[in-house]
Amino acid sequence: MRLGVLDVGSNTVHLLVVDAHQGARPLSASSHKEELHLVDLIDESNHIVPEGQQRLEAFVVESLRIAEDKGVQELIAFATSAIREAANGEEVLRGIRERTGVELRVLPGQAEAQLTFLAVRRWFGWSAGRLLVLDIGGGSLEMASGFDEMPEVARSLPFGAARLTKEWFAEDPPDEASVRALRRHVRAEIGKVVGDLVRYGRPDRVVASSKTFKQLARMAGAAPSAEGPYVPRRLFRADLSEWIGKLARMPSAERAQLPGISVGRAKQMLAGAIVAEAAIDLFEAEVADISPWALREGIILRRLDGLPEEWL
Repeated sequence: MRLGVLDVGSNTVHLLVVDAHQGARPLSASSHKEELHLVDLIDESNHIVPEGQQRLEAFVVESLRIAEDKGVQELIAFATSAIREAANGEEVLRGIRERTGVELRVLPGQAEAQLTFLAVRRWFGWSAGRLLVLDIGGGSLEMASGFDEMPEVARSLPFGAARLTKEWFAEDPPDEASVRALRRHVRAEIGKVVGDLVRYGRPDRVVASSKTFKQLARMAGAAPSAEGPYVPRRLFRADLSEWIGKLARMPSAERAQLPGISVGRAKQMLAGAIVAEAAIDLFEAEVADISPWALREGIILRRLDGLPEEWL
């Protein structure tokens, strides 16, 4: 079956076309994406501005054309934090549905965490033991823990790298007081849910997914993506601690020159690093393994398990 997965994230909007069959790993056939940064197209009243609506709709129309050209048999379309939390999110989705026919389903934060956990479990297998999975998006941080395919506990916090950058850092680079204030806030809020996530036992392995974690790992010396998904990649807490100080002194243009850091995400990498270090540290881990699979793969895997689209 050739599936299309249309992912409207807070940073990136992405159409992934895969050849997927039950019992086999999904094989990527085509990828079309744009760093739309929806979270930055939300005004002070928490509404997605007209420019954001127009650009999102244009991407959906283009994705439909590509999906048809690539022979997609079924399109699964979903949206995450930016749409989920925008005051006019339902209005934006209704407009897209009426003008394009695409039904974008909004994933609750808990479902994001659960589906990402599933993808990580399938990638690392049962031998990984009890997993703690961390995922930093543009708008939210997802955390999930468990021993089986689906987690026992899943939590979502509004700690996406783009969101925090917009809300906490007025300057580029930010002043020291802002960095310290964000660090205190993030650690206090993550600290409130640590007990829930380790209630059934400490993790045997901490795993991180998402573009933010991948770019932080590359910055800290992990293998480049060109070496393929099967090369082990890890992100050490000690390296994050060291890099936070460096990133805090760099303007975004300078960060974009670092290995693995894209121009579109350079500004938000400091906030991402602060969240990543806090999460790894508060769960008393020294290192996180980087997973090539994340939310999109989790959605594909659940679909291949034979569930209808309503499970989104």
